[in-house]
Amino acid sequence: MAAAPQPVYWLGNDTLRVSAALFALPKSVVVLQGGEQKQRYCTDTDLLFRQESFFHWSFGVTEPDCYGAIEVDSGKSILFVPKLPESYATWMGEFLSFFFYCNVVTFVFLFLQRGQNTDSGSICHEASFEGISGCFSVRPCSRLLKTDMELEVLRYTNRISSEAHKVVMKQVKPGNREYEMESLFQHYCYTKGGMRHTSYTCICGTGNNSSVLHYGHAGAPNDKVINDGDMCLFDMGGEYYCYSSDITCSFPANGKFTANQRAIYEAVLKSSRTVMTAIKPGVKWTDMHRLADRVHLEELLKIGIVKGSVDDMMKVHLGSVFMPHGLGHLLGIDVHDVGGYPEGTERIPEPGLRSLRMGRLVQERMVLTVEPGIYFINHLLDKALADPTQSCFINSQVLARFRGFGGVRIEDDIAVTGTGVELLTCVPRTVEEIEAFMADSDKTFSPVVCSEKL
Repeated sequence: MAAAPQPVYWLGNDTLRVSAALFALPKSVVVLQGGEQKQRYCTDTDLLFRQESFFHWSFGVTEPDCYGAIEVDSGKSILFVPKLPESYATWMGEFLSFFFYCNVVTFVFLFLQRGQNTDSGSICHEASFEGISGCFSVRPCSRLLKTDMELEVLRYTNRISSEAHKVVMKQVKPGNREYEMESLFQHYCYTKGGMRHTSYTCICGTGNNSSVLHYGHAGAPNDKVINDGDMCLFDMGGEYYCYSSDITCSFPANGKFTANQRAIYEAVLKSSRTVMTAIKPGVKWTDMHRLADRVHLEELLKIGIVKGSVDDMMKVHLGSVFMPHGLGHLLGIDVHDVGGYPEGTERIPEPGLRSLRMGRLVQERMVLTVEPGIYFINHLLDKALADPTQSCFINSQVLARFRGFGGVRIEDDIAVTGTGVELLTCVPRTVEEIEAFMADSDKTFSPVVCSEKL
């Protein structure tokens, strides 16, 4: 008798088929509470539901208001689903058969998922229901290292999101509004990749807005008109089956780099590629951040924005004036995935490094972002110019040419291999590739192959 087919998650057409075997767990017994369907403030309008990450990682269930238990030693998984009212069938559609499935099991020990996300500081809540008191609790299961099937999904999210970025690069032109580019990206990810969610709020900063690190929020909602000569910084990533991507492309709106734009862009690109060449199992992520800072300062010295000894600049943390954020972070079911600061690992309280989202040694099967950037943020520049320990290294006359420039960020997603990295992102990256790609509206151009080994 043939074995029953393995269930898969699949949205049809050319979207990725994901086997339910993706959610096999290491030895443990867990009880989890899934995400809850919520309404907008005091109304009865549902917010678009997205499953809680640990519950998705454990069960692969996309529906809200569920509980689950797994006895991993025996391989027994139990899904507790809500008992829905009869009216559900009228308003929401036919009942799914597993909604009526319920099982009861007695555990000698009941392990509850609870712990702090050391990146965000938020707590993942343990399951809570009547009669659960007195059960034993443990820290959250590790999502740090990715399985082969998880890597397959992350390759997919990167491939679709990379193509969406390329569509935006083809279509952008002066006179557009930033939100039109956001809409193009989301449309491609949804129609071609089945991605109903983006991994985070899209950042579509142009001109000086490209120096606003978290642009796109409610107070700055991607609504500026794109001008001829603007630098674009588009940080957008699609999400499939709760797995994220996180990609930033920077390029001139008119398709041609000015001398200043080229100088800053190539400085960041050199930093990106230098860091990716250095990444391998065992290196300190904090050292990779410092390496990016050093390359930036060396290149800014060549441009003439800074002067003096790079070693001395590093001692006064001058790099953080131009890159105040961290080099990159873990990526997975959450765009800022958990596990960056395990117990006993403290953040380094230095400018720049205190914003770094991981303090671990790099390990094989980690998936990380590498996102160096150089920004001209008036607030930080003014503070540096008022600080004699930093202002002595700044050539204020040359710097004045870059006021209002905005910023450049180059963000790629990588999977760490036994000897280096696998580049998951595939978009035009060099100045020559970008200009050729944006100039030719008819040809499809892929400068690198997805999942390239570096």
